[in-house]
Amino acid sequence: MPALESRPALVARSPVRPSDPELFLQLGPEGTPLWTQDPAIATRFGSMREAAREAFRLPAAVRAFGVPLVLH
Repeated sequence: MPALESRPALVARSPVRPSDPELFLQLGPEGTPLWTQDPAIATRFGSMREAAREAFRLPAAVRAFGVPLVLH
């Protein structure tokens, strides 16, 4: 298994309420952040480092973070 930092990853955001679904970042045209419940259509990043970097670029209120992509 490759090291965590070299595995593909997604950016997720924390739910506002416990009943809210987890949302994943999908970069739209011109890099506009959109949020989807479907990780299959979310933007994939080449590594956890890239995903974390993108998460840190978002407003702090979003509370976004990198998540390793699990491929089956």
